Amino acid sequence: MNKKVLAIYYTQSGQMTEIIDSLIAPLIAAGESVEKVIIKPVEDYNFPWTGSRFFSVMPSCVLGIPAPLEPLGFKEAKYDLIIMGYQPWFLSPSIPSNSLLHDDTFKGLLKDTPVVTISAARNMWINAYVRVRNMLKEAGANLVGNIALADRHPNVVSFVTIFYWMLSGKKDKYLNIFPKPGVAEEDIANTKVFGGIIEEYLNKTSWGGLQDALLEQKAVVIKYKLMFIEARAKPIFAVWAKFISKRKNRVPWLSAFKYYLFIALFLGAPVLLTLDAVFLRPFSSRRIKAQKLKYLQVNN
Repeated sequence: MNKKVLAIYYTQSGQMTEIIDSLIAPLIAAGESVEKVIIKPVEDYNFPWTGSRFFSVMPSCVLGIPAPLEPLGFKEAKYDLIIMGYQPWFLSPSIPSNSLLHDDTFKGLLKDTPVVTISAARNMWINAYVRVRNMLKEAGANLVGNIALADRHPNVVSFVTIFYWMLSGKKDKYLNIFPKPGVAEEDIANTKVFGGIIEEYLNKTSWGGLQDALLEQKAVVIKYKLMFIEARAKPIFAVWAKFISKRKNRVPWLSAFKYYLFIALFLGAPVLLTLDAVFLRPFSSRRIKAQKLKYLQVNN
């Protein structure tokens, strides 16, 4: 009997559509009934962004404030599997993705249902994943698998290329020097491998072992330096978000945050990483291993 699968996601640029289509291709080929639903906010976020519009969503995004969504219109009352695609904004789930997890109808579908999450990030995805994982748990979902896709280029390089893409709408080589922005085409195509693994477990009696099978195919790769930076940026972003959200005129403070972000990336992060490499990391191998394990798995 064909399984009922819901693949739900938000996209601006179309990248997540490519990822979801590649991921679910093996399920469709196997004859499963796969329903695709795209999240549509009532007030959408135009692509490409303007710089002011992009930074204006930071407080609501970091603070997890949901926005109204268009009716989702699910065909089924229950699914055998839900695949949720999302993207991090400001180290948090994007506002449409966060809003979905606040939607009562969707939360009703989540209860006691197996869920696989897949994210597409510039590079820092851990905090967003932890928040999504916690919200799924609160809704009574059974998170059985996670896939984290990211731009593989160095932090500073991907910072430049992602802003070029976001502000121009062009996914090409900036100045014919920088690499293409976003998740690499070969990584998007490779999600078919993950889809094949999901299809295999979809027809088993238990989902146990799915995440380990995905990890064997490097569905999640944690880079220590990025994990270190993100852990320190998370509380700082929260302070900025709370402060700016209380201001009547947010414009100058959002501008200040923007310049803070540039300084932190190009000056602060290298200094912190150097200090960590000298004074902490050599003596923290067990702690680092435990931290990575916490983010690799789906049940921590």
